[in-house]
Amino acid sequence: MCASGQSWFNTYTHTHTYTQMLGIVCNGMVVFGRNRPEGKILETVGVFEAVKQHGKYETGQLFLHSVFGYRGIVLFPWHARLYDRDITPPIKPEPPGAHGSKEVKGKTHTYYQVLIDTRDCPHISQRSQTEAVTFLANHDDSRALYAIPGLDYVSHEDILPYNSTEQVPIQHELFERFLMYNPAKSPPFTARDTLKAWQEKNHPWLELSDVHRETTENIRVTVIPFYMGMREAQNSHVYWWRYCIRLENMGNEVVQLRERHWRIFSLSGTLETVRGRGVVGREPVLSKEQPAFQYSSHVSLQAPSGHMWGTFRIERTDGSHFDVRIPPFSLESNKDDKAPPAGYTF
Repeated sequence: MCASGQSWFNTYTHTHTYTQMLGIVCNGMVVFGRNRPEGKILETVGVFEAVKQHGKYETGQLFLHSVFGYRGIVLFPWHARLYDRDITPPIKPEPPGAHGSKEVKGKTHTYYQVLIDTRDCPHISQRSQTEAVTFLANHDDSRALYAIPGLDYVSHEDILPYNSTEQVPIQHELFERFLMYNPAKSPPFTARDTLKAWQEKNHPWLELSDVHRETTENIRVTVIPFYMGMREAQNSHVYWWRYCIRLENMGNEVVQLRERHWRIFSLSGTLETVRGRGVVGREPVLSKEQPAFQYSSHVSLQAPSGHMWGTFRIERTDGSHFDVRIPPFSLESNKDDKAPPAGYTF
């Protein structure tokens, strides 16, 4: 156990580290609290490995989330195009009549489909939704949407890798269905055929292709849209998307999200404006100690494509406000609209 005054620290360089992080980094060890009859004690659950500056993490890699602090395991990677509006493109002479529009070129960035340890879900639910990955239900299902709890998308830089001697180091109902212990491999967890089949069958509804990012006054907004499929309703086609948003406070000032303002354009020619208090029923505070908030929501259009953009109204502690830009992103349906998603039935 760490000596007094050395309990909370991070051995890796990161812009923000929660002082209330679930996992404590102590002399290169991953330490978590456990509730026992005799009181809360600390137990070592693994040993940190070197962060990969190049290449990708493999299926079965255990990790601690560097922002939200939960334990997880990598299922498989996604190669996305990151459109970062904070990166200034090279200045080129503008042709006559140009209006200074900012062209953003995407660069390849690795994300991962991961499982979250269910023991950590209650501790992160105020900062990150643990049922953020949703699917359209089948046509004969009374539910419009359903979620797979404890499934997440994680950026490469969010991963703090570690190893463990436990054969079942992550508690999740899909862990032993998707992965098997193989001590001859590194990491010692390999994909079962059920994981490969599930990934292939649900690829169109899981695929992460575009990521959009923009920072306003030290508040960074990252948006990831996902196409969910099409349904018929009252003799028309309705196309559904899920979008995941993360807000991060990159500065030292405490701020709070108060309002959202969306503009939604459909290829059918409609332009909708949506205003409201907070997001998903919350008005999160972003501080140096807890700098991030992540949530998912949904949008449907009666057209196969569209665009979304908008702002978040942010309040400072002195009562003043400023607007943070939400980077514009496209809503595109898959060219080949395949069968409805199959969820995780086997």
